[in-house]
Amino acid sequence: MKTVTVNLNSIDKVKSFVKDITKYENDFDLVSGHNFVDAKSIMGVFAMDLSKPLQLNIHSKNHADQIAESLSAYTC
Repeated sequence: MKTVTVNLNSIDKVKSFVKDITKYENDFDLVSGHNFVDAKSIMGVFAMDLSKPLQLNIHSKNHADQIAESLSAYTC
C-alpha cells in the first residue's frame, strides 16, 4: 500500500479523479481523520470534507508508485 495526499477542492476535480482511478482494478481508499470511503465511489468522495487535503491509500503490491505518479494532477 502507498499513501499520497490529494486535494479535491472542486466538483470538476472530483469527477475527473473518480474517472481516472476507476481505470485501475486496484482498491483505493480516501481517508480524513477516522473517516474513510471507497475512492471509486463519487458519492463517497462527495461525503468527505473536501475543503482539506485527503489521504489516498493505493492498494497495490507492484504498481503503487506508477499509479501515484499517474494521479499527480491531484496530489499536494
